[in-house]
Amino acid sequence: MTESFRRDGEYEQYENPYQGAQQQHASSPVNPEWPPPPAQPPAAPPQPAQPAAFASGGAGSSGGDGHGGATALLTAPPAEPAPAPQRRTRGPLALLAAVAIVAAAIGGGTAYGIQELTGNDTVASSSTSTNVVPSSAKGTVAGVAKAVSPSIVEINATSNAGESTGSGVIITSDGEIITNNHVISGASTIKVSTSDGKTYTAKVVGTDSKKDLALIKLENASGLTAATLGNSAGVQVGDQVVAIGSPEGLTGTVTSGIVSALNRDVTVATDEGQSQNQGGGNGQWPFEFGGRQFNGDTGSSTTTYKAIQTDASLNPGNSGGALIDMNGNIIGINSAMYSATSDSSTAGSAGLGFSIPINTVKSDLATLRAGGADS
Repeated sequence: MTESFRRDGEYEQYENPYQGAQQQHASSPVNPEWPPPPAQPPAAPPQPAQPAAFASGGAGSSGGDGHGGATALLTAPPAEPAPAPQRRTRGPLALLAAVAIVAAAIGGGTAYGIQELTGNDTVASSSTSTNVVPSSAKGTVAGVAKAVSPSIVEINATSNAGESTGSGVIITSDGEIITNNHVISGASTIKVSTSDGKTYTAKVVGTDSKKDLALIKLENASGLTAATLGNSAGVQVGDQVVAIGSPEGLTGTVTSGIVSALNRDVTVATDEGQSQNQGGGNGQWPFEFGGRQFNGDTGSSTTTYKAIQTDASLNPGNSGGALIDMNGNIIGINSAMYSATSDSSTAGSAGLGFSIPINTVKSDLATLRAGGADS
């Protein structure tokens, strides 16, 4: 029940309880339903709605005992708080909008930071292990091969001693390539084939025979896929690795294995003609390891470097190619392999290959770009 607040004498008395309403609003019919349905903004008349509501409230107050009139007058105003739900609905919308703005700002800032820190001609290098391989293929040889193969090239060098085949690693999108010095030493012309079948002419930028490294540059190249140079200091014995190169001219050959040992002393020839004369077209570059010579005579002019030993199959033509970790980072440049025979027709991997640590390459890159230590 609702208490009535109307007292005697407050309003004019009529014999007919509806008489007052009829006199005051003779032109407005009485709505038999009370209370009326909530007013909808699009349907309700703009101004007459409020007087009509109160008038109808007075008219419909005679619910039999004469006390309903005051109730109608008291209950009609609560229709005004209708905007409150709108304020509540705006809250979540505003929150969502704020979250979207913040997310966009963070995302945009990150993208801007990446653009500022990288460039088309910048070597992609990582002090830790970067996931170059998609997460769905992480840890698989197939995933590594798919991600890194576009960055590995075949190199064909022609010199007075003949022709030789090796491999190389693209380190910039405009065609800087790291390879072994013995692959291109003494070459008069250098042709490079990329994984998509395109062929480029290359020029020597710099060489460092003491580290068996060379930097060459493709002519009129752009948009190439540069490899990510990893961190060989984090390599451990037993780590799984993948080797990609062009053994016997078979571009993009993929093999896999493990890191067998670290810091192996490998000795190679530094004389331009020695490696060419010994290797010829067979690609079996002479080197020394453990006091023994392999693949021919290294000659009197040699250099020794610390190498990563791997049992990944390396064959003639793999020199200058990549040794890669399972995240797709280059951890070494393949430089030497042992073959049980000097006959190229029967030569093959004996599970004894060596790779120049990529940290050695990175530390020598500025020198190579300036012409190399041999200039």
